Order: sequence, then structure tokens, then C-alpha cells
Amino acid sequence: MFIDQAEIFVRSGTGGNGMVHFHREKFVSRGGPDGGDGGNGGDVIIEVRATMNTLSSYRHNMRFLAEDGKGGGPNNMSGRNAEDLIIPVPPGTAIFDVLTGELLGDMTESGQRLVICKGGRGGRGNQHFATSRNQAPRIGEKGEPCEEKNLRFELKLIADIGIIGVPNAGKSTLLSVLTNAKPKIAPYPFTTLEPNLGVAKVDEETTVVLADIPGLIEGASQGAGLGHDFLRHIQRTRVLIHLLDGLSSDPLADFSQTNGELALFDPNLSKKPQIVALNKMDQAEAVEMFPKLKKELKSRGYELLAVSAMARTDIRDLLYRAVNQLANTPVLADTEVPVPVYRPKDDPKQFAVERAGSNEWRVIGAGIERTARMTYFEHAGSLRRFQRLMEVLGIEAALREAGVRDGDTVMIGDYELEWQD
Repeated sequence: MFIDQAEIFVRSGTGGNGMVHFHREKFVSRGGPDGGDGGNGGDVIIEVRATMNTLSSYRHNMRFLAEDGKGGGPNNMSGRNAEDLIIPVPPGTAIFDVLTGELLGDMTESGQRLVICKGGRGGRGNQHFATSRNQAPRIGEKGEPCEEKNLRFELKLIADIGIIGVPNAGKSTLLSVLTNAKPKIAPYPFTTLEPNLGVAKVDEETTVVLADIPGLIEGASQGAGLGHDFLRHIQRTRVLIHLLDGLSSDPLADFSQTNGELALFDPNLSKKPQIVALNKMDQAEAVEMFPKLKKELKSRGYELLAVSAMARTDIRDLLYRAVNQLANTPVLADTEVPVPVYRPKDDPKQFAVERAGSNEWRVIGAGIERTARMTYFEHAGSLRRFQRLMEVLGIEAALREAGVRDGDTVMIGDYELEWQD
């Protein structure tokens, strides 16, 4: 089954906790701090796999959790770093943040990687906090918290040439005779229920990839028919073969309707170069209407070709025209693919103080909340270090200015602390 959209939840690994420990060995007095560091949590990495062509593997499996780093041990033993979690996607996958709608990455090249969630850093053991004035520190760090995101994958097939037109125009037949693709072909509309790809050999050195897009009807850009689901696959093509049905009552109206739906979905689609061809020229009705239709399209700036996909008449000429146009068309990545905008993380020194109740206060800030999660509040040394950090950042002064009193509750992230003067 062809699946071109999926939503998944990803979470990186939390860093391992650093250890607060003192060396104990017979005949060794005052062995000193030897708590090891925690290991780093695993990253979540999106990787392009050329062997994939659909997102169907994410239809049921929608949660991906990276491994946490291992905690540090005694004798300065560091915890093991966690393995990174690799999530494979097919070429042409755009990755969006569900919450913000932001484009996080546009994955087109085989082997391309994107770190989507960074694993937490391992906490430091008390060996790092020993000084000449504090030779037995009861200070350590818990592992850095993980990152998590809800992602939306959108697959846009990567093809050089897209074949478009109304239902039953003969697009699948044309693809089958130009390439080795075996799409479903039948004498009724909407035979093609999903895009099909095929590789056409132009000469000994040149091959091109063609995509057969399901037929577009009026209202496709708004969800009518099948077009709304598959119009995105035309966005990556550089040249379009617009196939007209020679047995249609009004091919010119079909031509205008299809181009109108392209423009409504994405204005750039209507600007793509088009090779227009009237199909089914093995039928008398098509032959009869060809001269008038050719004259009308010429007045609009298009040259109309006459082909018959079923009889394989002039289809190679149609392919050569498209390939020549392809050679004169700029590479898509230079002009049309949106560039991801990466925003810097929140400033760790930024914070805000809010009243949460008559005797309750909440401190909001990415940096201080992360530090709270990495603090061993059960160790007096770690608690004093956290208090000094609040003083340095100006949080203590801000709370006093806001009106905090002795005995009030100060909430930082998931932690509730009692204020004492």
C-alpha cells in the first residue's frame, strides 16, 4: 500500500546520572570523590534510505524512543553512552513539527541525515567538583532531560517528469509504454489510485524518472477526487507532460481546469514548463478535433503534439521533447524547495516569575527548569549549588521583588521548593 503521509512521536534518550561516591579501599584513608559520569542519551536521527518508497512502515508503529544513557559508577567509571535511534525515510520526505507547523528538514539525498532530537548530556559525578577548599564534595548532576517532538512526514515523489491530466486520459498507458512500470490500466476513470514511478531510457547514457499522477478533476485542490492527496507529488517534478483525452467532449476545458487546480494548490506548479499532447490519435474523433485544438493552444503559447499511447505512435518524440525541456530547466533545489528555518534554542538565562496562588510562585525558564531536573536535591552540596545559580541568574532577586515570603512554595518545572530567608 502506498502511504505518503504519517505522524509519529519521537523522544531522545535522557542522559545518565552522575554518581556521588567516595573511594573506599582497605588501607586507603580519605580516598576522595570517585563518582563517575553518566553516559549521553541517544539521539533521534532521520536518515534517507534509497530502498524505501513509501511511509507505510509508520502506519501502525508511531512511537520511537531512543535509549537512555547509563548512570555513572564508583571508581570514576563512566556510564555507557546510548545508541542513536535511526528512523529511515524514503527520498523526498519533508519533515514538519506538528505543534508549530515548522519545516524541520527536506530529505532528498540518499544517506542524508538529520538529528531531530538531541540526546541528553550525561550528568557529572562528584569527582569533577573537588577543589582545594572542598575536597569531599557531595555534589553531582543528574542526566540532562530528553527532547521530544510530534512529527509529520510528507512524501513527495522525486521524479524528473510528471504526467498529468484528467481521469482516463491515458497517463498510465503512456507510463507503461515509456518505462518498465506496470500500473493498473482499465477503460474507466480513476483507475490510478496512487502515483506510479517509472524509469525511461532515453539513450545509452541518459535515463529519466517519470511519475504518473492520479487524474485531476475540478475541485482537486480543495480535496475533490484524488488530486488533493497527490498534487504534492508534482511539486518536485521539473517538467510536466500534460496529456489531453482525445475522446473528451472538450479537451480545451480539461486543459484549463487542470492548470487551474495546479495554480490553486501551489502557484509555482502552474509555472512549470509543460509539454502538451493529445492522446488517442488512433481514434477518428481525436484526429478530427486536433487541428482546431492545436490552433487554440498555439494562441496560448503551447505547441500541441499528437500521440497514441495505446498504438505507441509518436511517444518517443514526446519523451525527447520533455527531456530537451528538462535540460533547459533549472534544478528544483535551486528555486522551489523551501529552505528550512532553524531557530536557536531558548536563552538558558531567560526566565519569568509568576504568582500561582496566594502562597505559591512559579519560575518559568528553559535553563533553570533543565538545571532543576539535573540537581540532586537530596544532597546538601548540590542544593547549595542550585541556590547559588538562582542568585547568579537573578531569580532570587526577582522573587523577592515579586513579594515572596518565608514559607511560600516556589515551583520550578516538576519540583516544589519551600522558600526560606
